[in-house]
Amino acid sequence: MKEQNILFGQVSRREFLGTAATAAAFSALPLTCLGIPAPGAVALAKPNSKFNGVQIGTITYSFRNLDPGIEGVLKACVEANCSSIELMSNGIEDWCGAPKAAARGRGPGPGGAPPGAPGATPPGAATADARGAAAQGARGEMPPRGGGRQSLTPEQQAAQDKYNAEIKAWRLAAPMDKFAQLKKMFSDAGVGIHIVKWSPARWSDEEIDYAFKTAKALGANAVSEELSLDAAKKLGPIAEKHGMVIAFHNHMQFAAAGFENDVLKPALAVSRAVKMNFDIGHFQGSTGRHPNEIINQYKDRIFSLHLKDKTGPKTTPPNTNQVWGQGETPLVEVLLKVRDEKLPYYCDIELEYPIAAWSTSVKEVRTCVSFARQILI
Repeated sequence: MKEQNILFGQVSRREFLGTAATAAAFSALPLTCLGIPAPGAVALAKPNSKFNGVQIGTITYSFRNLDPGIEGVLKACVEANCSSIELMSNGIEDWCGAPKAAARGRGPGPGGAPPGAPGATPPGAATADARGAAAQGARGEMPPRGGGRQSLTPEQQAAQDKYNAEIKAWRLAAPMDKFAQLKKMFSDAGVGIHIVKWSPARWSDEEIDYAFKTAKALGANAVSEELSLDAAKKLGPIAEKHGMVIAFHNHMQFAAAGFENDVLKPALAVSRAVKMNFDIGHFQGSTGRHPNEIINQYKDRIFSLHLKDKTGPKTTPPNTNQVWGQGETPLVEVLLKVRDEKLPYYCDIELEYPIAAWSTSVKEVRTCVSFARQILI
């Protein structure tokens, strides 16, 4: 596919990648060389990815090939110069002292292979189903049956049922101070948490209350979930009760006939607390339409954007993740619209393209941050 000749001010993509490569090289240096202190040292610098009023951030999923622990996610954010994150559930409850799920082999559920381990989905190759299963596994939930996944043995099912009861009891009694401490750890490092991706649509109402309470304790304004009308009907009123937002993420749904009238508009009508966690790459890659169409139509019903670059539905290969600047997603036009219209959206890098053997997810996210900065300054 022919590379797009995108200009950022007076800087071409070729020139930009030269400067970005330099930035990426810095990210390989020890943390102390970047102004990030060793444990116990006084902080010299903090990440800053807010450019001309536009908050660029990332999502935990971008670092799925690294240590999935909370400390690892925070370290990756700081190294990548990301001062904001959509924090996925992976590791939150472990850090806060929740009971751990029993191991059950190398499947995608509880106790399965962590991201990047043998048997896990390789970076850049995760499907929506795999991502959902990974998130469920992090929460100790059973993924849906089917799709080639092995059924549990009676012993495994008994262990799973025992864990489900234990984690629910823990959640309903969990003190908020541990979540406040976790917020402080991120805040002290210069990273804000704006969304927590609990994906709680299949939880009990009491646990959904817990999801919003803990998200608020973590400093977030929203909980995120995958988009469906049923989920909006269940979660919208509870989000409104907590004075928060339930932000729904899209994959390829916009390409389905009647989706906007049959699902999206009824979902948004449930409550003003229902908003979109709008993935511009999935939208453009599956429909070929410009994401600014949706931004114009639903401007005040969008909480955040997911940023990625993809080919369009008529390109070969279609709807495929690309290194930023090599695909067809109009990242420049979208980011300039957010900047020029002062839209209050969090704009989050969701790194999904395959990572070269000589690079890392941290280097790639840092390069994407630099890419966005070059557009916005």
